[in-house]
Amino acid sequence: MELLFRDDPYLKSCEATVVSAGPDGLRLDRTVFYPMGGGQPGDCGSLTLEDGTRIKVVDAVKGADHEDVVHVLEDGVPSPPSGTRVTAAIDWERRHRHMRMHSCLHLLCAVVTGDVTGGQIGEAKGRLDFNLPDTQLDKDHITAELNRLVAEDHPVQPRWISAEDLQAQPELVRTMSVKPPMDGGRVRLLDIAGVDLQPCGGTHVARTGEIGPCRSL
Repeated sequence: MELLFRDDPYLKSCEATVVSAGPDGLRLDRTVFYPMGGGQPGDCGSLTLEDGTRIKVVDAVKGADHEDVVHVLEDGVPSPPSGTRVTAAIDWERRHRHMRMHSCLHLLCAVVTGDVTGGQIGEAKGRLDFNLPDTQLDKDHITAELNRLVAEDHPVQPRWISAEDLQAQPELVRTMSVKPPMDGGRVRLLDIAGVDLQPCGGTHVARTGEIGPCRSL
């Protein structure tokens, strides 16, 4: 399956062909739908058939091999057969809010020094859990630092390194509960220039300025 969101998280739709359909959902030969993972929710949206019929996609999840995306359809809707051509379109406004929040949490990793033990990304708020048993965090300082990094408008872009290179730089792995995203012996990194660099398979904004104002709860 061609995962188009990896190269262009701003791509809102694509033409695709149904590969298979089952009780768990639908598989396409290519997709713009990000599957739930790394704390980021899966995309929702729609599949439009050539005759104009529109089928709602309520979620996207990873398949068994983790390089496969299963498109979960709304209950009671029959799946189109293999070979059917469709236009796959995500709920862009929802995706973009997830992108902004996910990038913001990477900035939080740069502000707070410590191993990440968990986290969650939502449309309006997100959280990271840090292993900091003896540290008292200052919310006002964290908020000020996040907004400074947002205002500085740093470029954000993915890049790939080999699994061997990651093994030689274990300090890059900040999230203890999530396996680094790999593809054929390569590991995908998210690079916020001069601010944060760590493995991540999620979707992100192109510059930190796009995140907008932040506050700590």
